[in-house]
Amino acid sequence: MNVFGYWDGFYNDPWFWQFPMATLAISMVAFLIVATPWTIVAWLDPVSLRKYKIQQKPFEVRKFLLPSLGRILINNIILASLLVLSWPLLKLTAVHNTELPAWYVILAQLVFFVLLDDFLYYWMHRYMHENKWLLRNVHSVHHRIRNTCGINGNYVHWLEYSLTATLTLIGPVLLGAHVYVIWLWVVIRQIEGADGHIGYDIPWNPVHLLPVYEGPVYHDFHHAKFKGNYAGFLPYLDKYMGKTHIPAYLRYLKAKRNGLTAAEIAKLNGAELNPSRVGHQNTRQ
Repeated sequence: MNVFGYWDGFYNDPWFWQFPMATLAISMVAFLIVATPWTIVAWLDPVSLRKYKIQQKPFEVRKFLLPSLGRILINNIILASLLVLSWPLLKLTAVHNTELPAWYVILAQLVFFVLLDDFLYYWMHRYMHENKWLLRNVHSVHHRIRNTCGINGNYVHWLEYSLTATLTLIGPVLLGAHVYVIWLWVVIRQIEGADGHIGYDIPWNPVHLLPVYEGPVYHDFHHAKFKGNYAGFLPYLDKYMGKTHIPAYLRYLKAKRNGLTAAEIAKLNGAELNPSRVGHQNTRQ
């Protein structure tokens, strides 16, 4: 038996490049398409948008731009390697590229992916805060940045990046989804990941059209206050799965409903969004 010929054929299978490899590439491109413009906006810090800055203090763009790009490159190289190693198992799943399902089936699948992924992500994220070893050695990497901009969304430890990617694929693998539906799903997931870190609460941000998504304010408060608001898409998880909503975030929403901008709310709350030591002390525990 020609062992090298066998493995060469195994990985030269077009399905290998269409399913895991193309999914990874599309995921990363989607993230950069959303994150790059908002990173440029944060760098320029235009006066006209300052009233929408969730945290009324300078972004850390210059300090973390190159480190963020480096993390993105390294994390995706590691993830690509893990996909190569896991291909023998991924090939056995019911994920396919045959006939697309009806539109309502696709919609139902996407809703299921959001619900399952957010449930799993909530518990993973929360556990990374509650487990001191994971917090200190893994998740604290992401929390080095207190006032995030778009590109910082993927500034994470490679282990957390790989685990998050794994959670994203669980739903599609369970349902045996069409690869095009998976591509659409990872685009949605990366839009959420990038948008959650843009640092602006702008009324005309198109993500506000999504009925279940809380927008960038939700995760921004997590970075500012360090604990709470663990979910990605769905606020009910923090509300009902342990009451981990951040009180300051709830007060922000109330003030926003009264017509106040982010800058006006920050002025009312004083240093509400700008704790100087809490998060950093926790990362050293």
